[in-house]
Amino acid sequence: MSSTERTDLGRALCIITGASRGFGRAIARDMSRLVKPGSVLVLAARSADDLRALQAELAESEAGKAGLVVECVVADLGQVEGPESVVRASRAACSEGIEHIILVNNAASLGDVSRYAKCFTDMTEVDSYLSLNVSSSLCLTAGILQAFPQRPGLQRTVINITSLCALQPFRSWVLYCTGKAAREMMFKVLAEEEPDLRVLNYSPGPLDTAMQTAARSRTADPSIRKSFSDMFSQSQLLTCEASCTKLMKLLLEDTYTSGAHVDVYDL
Repeated sequence: MSSTERTDLGRALCIITGASRGFGRAIARDMSRLVKPGSVLVLAARSADDLRALQAELAESEAGKAGLVVECVVADLGQVEGPESVVRASRAACSEGIEHIILVNNAASLGDVSRYAKCFTDMTEVDSYLSLNVSSSLCLTAGILQAFPQRPGLQRTVINITSLCALQPFRSWVLYCTGKAAREMMFKVLAEEEPDLRVLNYSPGPLDTAMQTAARSRTADPSIRKSFSDMFSQSQLLTCEASCTKLMKLLLEDTYTSGAHVDVYDL
């Protein structure tokens, strides 16, 4: 942990999942401005068109013109080959002089919130959800840590984008709450096992994204659905950019306890 706030994230290899839109795209934009020249961004998502558009945008930015390399990986992380393809691309993209490996596990899905827990009898459906939202994060993180082992002069940071739902049950959100809780515990265990690794569970708050739109329209539980509708009508949703700014400040300060759950409202 540093005693003074840094002004940049170093010459970094940044791997960001779910990077094509929403919070993942905001992270990619902000990190591109905070890394040193010669850094590499590996952006993973399912949408090739959105990834290419972001890649083109970053190439034209000040960072892009200063030598930032942006690689795109079109992958479904819920499939076995998804995490493997991201690890391969990260290995290939890494260059000499990289001093900071940053992995952002952002990719996630809401799941079916139109039903209650007693309705989920199809194990294939549940397994599919957990493959994307839990298993892929563990396998990708393990793959990246093996690909880039600890060595003198190398900092490694793993960020899990978590949620209040990792801590608090929401009626009719059994898949999402289960996935977030399991994923957060996974990274807490990792922090205990790897003292030289910096691990952060960051909860970005209620963001004005497509997921929030789905929450307002599809949530089965009336009180939960109303709470999301009220946040929207009362302009209480955060922009991805505002929450991401706080995440970047957290990373630059680098004083959080490894493995901790840090909520945007704590900052």
